Amino acid sequence: VARRLSLRKHPECHSMAGGKAIEHLAQTGNQEQLMFHLPMMQYRNCNFSFSGLQNLVNNAIAQKEKEEGIQEGEILSCVKDVAAAVQHVVAVHILQRTCRAMLFCVKNSILPSKNATLVVSGGVASNQYIRKGLQKLADVNDFALLCPPPRLCTDNGVMIAWNGIERLRAGVGVLHSTDGICYEPK
Repeated sequence: VARRLSLRKHPECHSMAGGKAIEHLAQTGNQEQLMFHLPMMQYRNCNFSFSGLQNLVNNAIAQKEKEEGIQEGEILSCVKDVAAAVQHVVAVHILQRTCRAMLFCVKNSILPSKNATLVVSGGVASNQYIRKGLQKLADVNDFALLCPPPRLCTDNGVMIAWNGIERLRAGVGVLHSTDGICYEPK
């Protein structure tokens, strides 16, 4: 979405990564100016998918460009509202699917009914709007929420390294010899 909105050209966002730019602009946008349908509402599972949402957003952006008489790649006057609406629908989708997964795990004794922990990492864990929603979700369902500091949430390689450090500190699941490990590149 950040790429489609050309946020690298936006004066407030030129040096930000896409997700950070969306979050920044969304803070002063009006999420109610555009409404997007939640993805996958017809499926009663815990899967996530944003491809249908991406199509809706791309079509909405194209429509707004047409209304404003601008070319693709120029900044929309309503860019903050688009960012706010997109961030909100993504957050709601994540929260609904995560809630469903939490309840499923507790109901089926996959997680303990007390002292369960929701761990969120990666780029989504650095978004404060989503993180606040996840904290409320965890609180309501009596889960602890564990998120690494945002500075460690920007790159999957960093997240893997952080996980390795935590495992090394705990002495759990750490191999001291790589002999016998086979791997195949994609």
